[in-house]
Amino acid sequence: MYKKNAWEKYDEKNLEKVMEFSQGYKHYITVGKTERACVKESVRIAVELGYKDLSVMIKNNEALQTGDKVFITNMDKNFASFVIGRKPLEAGLRILGAHIDSPRLDLKQNPIYESDGFAMADTHYYGGVKKYQWVTLPLSIYGVVCKKDGTSIDVVIGEDDNDPVVGISDLLIHLSQDQLQKKAANVIEGEDLDITLGSMPLKGKEKDSVKANILKLLKDKYDIEEEDFISAEIEIVPSGKARDYGLDRSMVMGYGHDDRVCAYASMYAAFDLGVADYTTCAILVDKEEIGSVGATGAQSLWFENVVGEMMNLMGETNFLKVRRAMANSKMLSSDVSAGYDPLYANVNDKKNAAFLGQGVCFNKYTGARGKSGCNDANPEFVATLRKIMDDHDIHYQTAELGKVDQGGGGTIAYILGNYGMNVIDAGVAVLNMHAPWEIISKVDLYEAYLAYKLFLEKA
Repeated sequence: MYKKNAWEKYDEKNLEKVMEFSQGYKHYITVGKTERACVKESVRIAVELGYKDLSVMIKNNEALQTGDKVFITNMDKNFASFVIGRKPLEAGLRILGAHIDSPRLDLKQNPIYESDGFAMADTHYYGGVKKYQWVTLPLSIYGVVCKKDGTSIDVVIGEDDNDPVVGISDLLIHLSQDQLQKKAANVIEGEDLDITLGSMPLKGKEKDSVKANILKLLKDKYDIEEEDFISAEIEIVPSGKARDYGLDRSMVMGYGHDDRVCAYASMYAAFDLGVADYTTCAILVDKEEIGSVGATGAQSLWFENVVGEMMNLMGETNFLKVRRAMANSKMLSSDVSAGYDPLYANVNDKKNAAFLGQGVCFNKYTGARGKSGCNDANPEFVATLRKIMDDHDIHYQTAELGKVDQGGGGTIAYILGNYGMNVIDAGVAVLNMHAPWEIISKVDLYEAYLAYKLFLEKA
């Protein structure tokens, strides 16, 4: 069962491919720090590669046929691309599914207040975070503000070198005697994750003059009024670019590897394959970190509806065939695995842990204690994937998320499994998962890309 390090198979020429692929990925997660930003960048790439907008084809009732390359979005937070295969859709699709939301801080609906000479912004954290990891970091402000007149204003503050950044302060060590006695979960309370926006008062304003100055700046630059935050979606994320990590540049440090590393590999696997026997699909979804709920989460009917619309454009109006298409599909739930960290070895069963540098990682099941909430892939499906990987010299590993009673986690696999399709989790090992800055191996990213492309073609 010994697995060689994936780096060992790459000669100098192929090593350049690994490094080049990671360069594109670093750009993707640097510009795609929110779901909307990821979708925008994915659409840009798809259009550049000649993909047609499926929503326009649906509106115009244009015929869809073998070889067509199309994409579609949903509420600017979901993206799906398809290449129509040689077999009818009823025979099933080959699907790569990843999520593009990541743990972060969201501004509340009434966020801005003044306290003792500082303008502050109230937040609500999104997803599973260690709250103490988010203090004393440079943070950026991303989002969209929707005004009553129907206009929308995009906001990005903190990414340009000339931009200011914001952040959350922490107590100095000299006065932290009581704070350091608290449990780690309570060292920083959720209601204390408030962003410092400024400290300069507006001249001529007596009450809440610092807040007034911030609101004036927002009005002058973005035409945003305070009440516009009620219909805004503002996310607070780490500021800065994804960077090479390690003196050998073997890794990437960036925000949002979970799960944009799999989203990028899935998207390009689908883009680069071309026409296959089965219709291929890469779908990027929202809300996984909070249960895949809502209109843009994997639990919504959006994807099923899109398949129905596609079948309609191909002359099939029997909804039963949509159900058959879903049931006959096969899918890789492209989600990350917890990378083995030698500093915290005791939380893992080492024989069943994901290691950086050992290739794409298959998780037959995830879930928490007792496999709760997991999708447990059929062994027949696992055997098929093993053969594909071994026949094409793909480095892969299998893993669980920690020791049996230690932890666990969820993915979108069980949701698509509800249709009766074969689904397994397959992704990239991540260190520092859910921290503001996470780490992945470049070779794992590339092996995942190769594995995903082979799955679409051979499964």
